[in-house]
Amino acid sequence: MPNSSSVSEFLLLAFADTRELQLLHFGLFLGIYLAALLGNGLILTAVACDHHLHTPMYFFLLNLALLDLGSISTSAPKAMANALWDTRAISYKGCVAQVFFLVFFFGSEYSLLITMAYDRYVAICKPLHYGSLLGSRACAKMAAAAWGSGSLYAVMHTANTFSLPLCQGNAVDQFFCEIPQILKLSCSDAYLREGRLIMFSACLTTVCFVFIVVSYVQIFRAVLRMPSEQGRHKAFSMCLPHLAVVSLFLSTVMFAHLKPPSVSSPSLDLVVSFLYSVVPPAVNPLIYSMRNQELKDALRKLMTLLERTILQHSHL
Repeated sequence: MPNSSSVSEFLLLAFADTRELQLLHFGLFLGIYLAALLGNGLILTAVACDHHLHTPMYFFLLNLALLDLGSISTSAPKAMANALWDTRAISYKGCVAQVFFLVFFFGSEYSLLITMAYDRYVAICKPLHYGSLLGSRACAKMAAAAWGSGSLYAVMHTANTFSLPLCQGNAVDQFFCEIPQILKLSCSDAYLREGRLIMFSACLTTVCFVFIVVSYVQIFRAVLRMPSEQGRHKAFSMCLPHLAVVSLFLSTVMFAHLKPPSVSSPSLDLVVSFLYSVVPPAVNPLIYSMRNQELKDALRKLMTLLERTILQHSHL
């Protein structure tokens, strides 16, 4: 039986067999990838350049944009290349790197979303203590903790997954290297070791999810007690985008990994993994900019500046 050391490459799941559909999938991925690059790039530039956005909320949003760019850049380019060149192969080292970075970016993003929930809780429920609890040093430590936890999480799962002997070939039923699909290739007794680690991670994720839910219960109670309708509207404008991003991220990830085997199929797994790995990084900038007037104004200034710069260069 072959083990992991004898596997030199993995075969990813192809989106389609016909050339026309492969090119269609390439175009779809390319459009979503460019939208993610543009949206997150604009948020990064706007937050970095506009001093009005140098606050904890936008600092965390900047980190979220970086993580979104990283996560979609880990899976989408390889999927586009495979669709364009009609191939399924990914090298063993490439698969290891893809697993590590996907777990790193997803783990860091989840930790950051928890931090952002705490930021909204303090802003709404404890506004007088906001400056002391979320100073620049505290924000930097929280962001570093989010990135650090994602790194630790990625090292643990990647090392454990690829230390397992592979007994079921090298065909991965997914368009990127995903831990549950790689575990299907491992020996049954070794599978349990990573399974226990996944269960521990699921329990920790559940605890963090409860923290987010409790935070938002407190936030909504505080918002509904506000006497001013304008104040309630502003508070909801700050909180609802974050809540929408959390809901999109968690619902797709949880459905992908916790759905019962009876409803599982290769096509469904493909669609669900596409929804949680590719769609959120492209949609998150739109969600945050729709109801946030400060961010809209900053993006409008940025676009005006870019337009003026382009016009000046065209007249030279």
